[in-house]
Amino acid sequence: MEFLQQSFSLFEKLVPFLAAVLVTGLILLTAHWLLFRKQNILGSEGRMPGQLSMLLLTAIGAVFIILTLPVEESTRGQLLGLLGLLLSAMIALSSTTLVANAMAGLMLRTVKSFRPGDFIRVDEQFGRVTERGLFHTEIQTEDRDLTTLPNLYLISHPVTVVHSTGTIVSTTLSLGYDISHTSIEPLLIDAARLAELQEPFVQVVNLGDFSINYRVAGFLPEVKQLLTARSTLRKAVLDTLHANGVEIVSPGFMNQRQLPEGSAMIPDDTKTRPKKPVNSSQTLPETLIFDKADQAEELELTKEQHQRLQQEIKVLESQLADADEAHKVQLEQQIILLHAQSEKIEAILEDVKDSKIK
Repeated sequence: MEFLQQSFSLFEKLVPFLAAVLVTGLILLTAHWLLFRKQNILGSEGRMPGQLSMLLLTAIGAVFIILTLPVEESTRGQLLGLLGLLLSAMIALSSTTLVANAMAGLMLRTVKSFRPGDFIRVDEQFGRVTERGLFHTEIQTEDRDLTTLPNLYLISHPVTVVHSTGTIVSTTLSLGYDISHTSIEPLLIDAARLAELQEPFVQVVNLGDFSINYRVAGFLPEVKQLLTARSTLRKAVLDTLHANGVEIVSPGFMNQRQLPEGSAMIPDDTKTRPKKPVNSSQTLPETLIFDKADQAEELELTKEQHQRLQQEIKVLESQLADADEAHKVQLEQQIILLHAQSEKIEAILEDVKDSKIK
């Protein structure tokens, strides 16, 4: 009998603690369902606010559970102090922990230096952004592979972002001092135009001991074709210089084969090749290489379009109250049209979500 009374007394003391655990668990599960039920379609970047909210709710829940523990006030205070000490230690050691990447993710999200679909270069890493998360950023490389970069790495190294409205495509080569730059520059300009670059120009980069370094460049408005444009420019330089009898070899070039005197290292078919844009392939390699980056960019644009529609609907609805009857009918028709467009976009986003789940 005494054992039952002790058990019942212990159970009474544990009721608040068990209730706190149950309530905290239900709140966290409900919050997780509400925050992430639709954000799977937005990738890691769209889940970032939800992840931060869950971290905050978890910390609050831990404090709430500690406050309901059936222990003395001094012990409860020590537990709260220990929790605060752990949090302080996490922040203090954030340079090597997930907290540092989370802080870096917040910084990148605030700065907004790049977005899904952009070309970026960080040290030796180059590719298009596919996802931006709280802890990492994912890029798709030139080999179509996916590389995950910690956000801490991105904020501790210079990040070069290719301008989405266009960039400069260039290539360099070295030629001997026996060839005048006045005859080389027009040929390189022709090569850039052959590669369909806009506003081409040539620069003398360096005067070396044995050769002159030239840089030919031009403006590329469509950055999605960046890799193809670079290759096209190099091929155009080869074809143009060879077609005009210019050897692309350094003065120190030595060929071990026996060749007739005056032979030039130029392909035989170059002079008869018609002058036309070098890029004549039907399918651009970027279409295959950056498939996920293209999808991420389209999804980001679709999300922004949906947000703009929602904002326009709110503005029109706010104007309904002060509008006259004729204008009110016109506003209502515009709102109906915008709602229809918004529903179509939501259906597209739901399809993307379903395809990811499958």
